[in-house]
Amino acid sequence: MLEEKIYQDYIVALKAKDQKRSSFLSFIRAALKNVAIDLKKDKLEDSDVFAVLKKQKKQLEDTKESMLSSGRDDLIKNAEDEIEILQAYLPNLLNEQELTKIIDQVIADLNAQSVKDMGPVMKEILSRVGVRADSKIVSNFVRQKLSSQ
Repeated sequence: MLEEKIYQDYIVALKAKDQKRSSFLSFIRAALKNVAIDLKKDKLEDSDVFAVLKKQKKQLEDTKESMLSSGRDDLIKNAEDEIEILQAYLPNLLNEQELTKIIDQVIADLNAQSVKDMGPVMKEILSRVGVRADSKIVSNFVRQKLSSQ
């Protein structure tokens, strides 16, 4: 289980006195605990953990973007370090070719004809790719494909 791996890595970071890593993993563990409480579960499924991690990564990327204009290199570096820690727990993203193949397959399977069919197409694609693709990128590709039909 991914939640258990995060806990084990947290313990290792504590023992190694890696303050930055242990602090960030503690933060992630707290976020996971809050989600577990909200979902009324003792243990989270990996899909729930991935959702939390993906959300945290998105927030960090937004923070990094907003800090670029401020010139706060220390905060930018901190956000990059935390994104790197998160990336170790997230699956590798699909490349453009793999994603296009899945999109084309779903459009064919659902016999989607126009942008009006985007909802069911997106739902099916996101269920197939899970956290291995950014939903905004998927949405842009689907809209582009369905607009050209």
